[in-house]
Amino acid sequence: MKSIYRLSSPEVEEALAATRTVVIPLGSVEQHGPHLPCGTDTMAAELVAAEVAERLDALLVPFGPYGVTPIHAGHPGTISLSRHTFEALLSDICRQLVDGGARWFLFVNWHEGNIPSMDAVAMELQKSNPGVYVVSAQACYVAQEIYAGEGGELTHGGGIEAMAVMAYDPSLVKETRAATRPERAAALDRMRRGRTVYGYITDVTEIDREGWYGDPAWATRERAEAFPHRVADEIVRAFEEIRKLRLG
Repeated sequence: MKSIYRLSSPEVEEALAATRTVVIPLGSVEQHGPHLPCGTDTMAAELVAAEVAERLDALLVPFGPYGVTPIHAGHPGTISLSRHTFEALLSDICRQLVDGGARWFLFVNWHEGNIPSMDAVAMELQKSNPGVYVVSAQACYVAQEIYAGEGGELTHGGGIEAMAVMAYDPSLVKETRAATRPERAAALDRMRRGRTVYGYITDVTEIDREGWYGDPAWATRERAEAFPHRVADEIVRAFEEIRKLRLG
């Protein structure tokens, strides 16, 4: 895998000249209940992004662990960037990579609070740099679609996220500390994630007082082992389709 962390300056120049494609993982640092680490979203994004970059022979460029997550503010372990800070950082990274020869960017995201800022950066980057294209992969939603038929649910601290952490480091999942959250939490989550008519949650304790919900017991070692590969399969397929469409 070609990670900018591991390459020398001439090797980065060579990699960008060869691939023109950059993969950037995006996540967050926020509480995930008593049973999952605060870095859950970033761990998931980095796992999937590394697999995607390997398959595309792209340059993997870490963004950093933090994201835009104000609804978790005040809970120990949560560190939220402002939208301004997040967008400025992502824009600076991308602009310098464009200067170095990058022409395709694939943002691999696992935190929905980042989406408005990602979209803003992507639009401005393309507008300001003709011939540069950005594709955003919401890896958490890709996983939701993949695992829905197997009973997997994308909830904050639930089964799919427990599976992602298990894939990263099984010792970080403290399943015995968790109990399944009530149905009302799931209903409120569906409300805020609606695509037609929806409401807003400004503090995660509106969903549940302990700040998480779902069924982490759904996660298994077998599912975790296949997780980054299955999600990367779908992202790479979709990215290649978009690239063909854009190139005519």
